[in-house]
Amino acid sequence: MRFYTQKHKYYCGVDLHVRTMYLCIVNQAGKVLLHRNMPCDPQKFLRAITPYRKGLAVAAECMFTWYWLADLCDRERIPFVLGHALYMKAVHGGKAKNDKIDSKKIAMLFQGGNLPEAYVYPAKMRSTRDLLRRRTYFVRKRAELSGHIQNTRSQANLTPHGKKLKYNANREGVDEGIDDPAMKKNIELDLWTMEYYDGLIRNLELGLVQTAKIHNPNDFHLLKTVPGIGNILGMTILYEIHEIRRFPRVQDFASYARLVKCATESAGKRTGTSGAKIGNAHLKWAFSEGAALFLQKCEGAKKYFARLESKHGKGMALSVLAHKLGRAVYFMLKRKVAFDIERFIKA
Repeated sequence: MRFYTQKHKYYCGVDLHVRTMYLCIVNQAGKVLLHRNMPCDPQKFLRAITPYRKGLAVAAECMFTWYWLADLCDRERIPFVLGHALYMKAVHGGKAKNDKIDSKKIAMLFQGGNLPEAYVYPAKMRSTRDLLRRRTYFVRKRAELSGHIQNTRSQANLTPHGKKLKYNANREGVDEGIDDPAMKKNIELDLWTMEYYDGLIRNLELGLVQTAKIHNPNDFHLLKTVPGIGNILGMTILYEIHEIRRFPRVQDFASYARLVKCATESAGKRTGTSGAKIGNAHLKWAFSEGAALFLQKCEGAKKYFARLESKHGKGMALSVLAHKLGRAVYFMLKRKVAFDIERFIKA
């Protein structure tokens, strides 16, 4: 957890919503100078902060409408800080809770150097990252349709199809043996929808690859030197990281990517782990998938994995391999060097 500790003359806490926002501006002593509810209008926001514009910094909690406010502050050269929603317990744990109280709490956390900071993803690559995440949604929907087809076959007491239905060539004859016309129609609808998703995903991927080659061609190429990391995993890692220099240490990166478990201790005794869902779920998925594909594509890694498996078991060994892969990617991007399998195995 990182706290924003830079000093400013005025601190503006914004409790942001879709159509309205509550502003609270305090000075260095914590005195409230402005406390107002107003519509989410850029010009009205700028007029409201005009008396305090020189030396003002703005903070808002991370939620889905923060983009326009961050971009506005960037254009107007106003420091903007994004509060990490999961860490802002002072806002969510109060006895009484409303927009007025929340905006003041954000401002006071900000003024006291206790605002947990989230990363403000720059506008240049943000929409592409969101589009890549949207692709994941479509892929999962296609997978749901595949699972529904298999469930329908089970309802007809038929054996599983046995082939991966995400490939169009494997869908031939998937309704064979089903006599009920309504059941056949059910599978037919699934196949039609899957075909539509195929075209949608294919078109989306082509555009994303071209954009990645424009945004950061060097890092995209470096990521693809890792066996098992292709276009999709490479783009996921590239866009979810954005800039590797924002992680001072490899431990910070591993924690952000959910590749390590955080210990909880009290009075010198370990009580377990926590924070399993704090971090970037997309990077966790990318490195987990990458570890499995790494074993398929790299012969030299199989002996190394066998040693890990004999020591930890298969599940833990895959987690260890994903963690090691994440560390390797961190240093590759930091040092701008290609993947070296010999160094990876020996390290």
